[in-house]
Amino acid sequence: MKIDHCEFPDDLLYDPEGLVWARLLESGEVVVGITSIHAALTGPVAKVSAKPLAASYPRNAAIGFLESGKYFGPIRTPVHGVLREVNPAVLAKPRTLTDASYDAGWFARLQPTNFREDGRTLRSAKDAHDILTKQIAALRVRCFAAFPDHEMFEIGIECSAVLAKLNELLTRIEVGGVVHLVTDDPTSPIEMVRWSDQTGQPVIDQRKEGNLFHFLVRKVM
Repeated sequence: MKIDHCEFPDDLLYDPEGLVWARLLESGEVVVGITSIHAALTGPVAKVSAKPLAASYPRNAAIGFLESGKYFGPIRTPVHGVLREVNPAVLAKPRTLTDASYDAGWFARLQPTNFREDGRTLRSAKDAHDILTKQIAALRVRCFAAFPDHEMFEIGIECSAVLAKLNELLTRIEVGGVVHLVTDDPTSPIEMVRWSDQTGQPVIDQRKEGNLFHFLVRKVM
């Protein structure tokens, strides 16, 4: 399910703040990660740390912390339980936590003490729709398909000139890098399709907000 461009998979459960998700495994353990709301608040993560393993943590206790250039805050467990594992992938590459928050970027695995009780506080995406919508509005969250490494704000400039600058920037950044381009040129949706076809560089997300057009471009070659 998507709400204002923010993704919330239907097979997960969400805490009352809409910041953490949980997945109950057949083993009875619970996998925990951060939602697209939390990821958007944080931005590209620079550092992730975790609390000690094999310890018991009450519901809503911090089991880890994440830090970016604009944010520092806890990751709270939605269940009371013993912390069994912290995802080594996010410790080795912190940005995985926000770039793939519902997949490879899961944060921790816990053995719950009483999931039947704690599970009453969790909601499916459908049941949490109103809560998630209110949180997105209250926190002024803007979700995109990826977090940009570079920003281009090109207002009042013709699209041909903007694309020339984009091409120049792409020669200087690493493969896999993402550029967030903002323009007010009304021809940009058509021009960006033509540019992507010609260059082979994909536009991975786009939207219009007011009179501004937003594009995310990922360098692939």
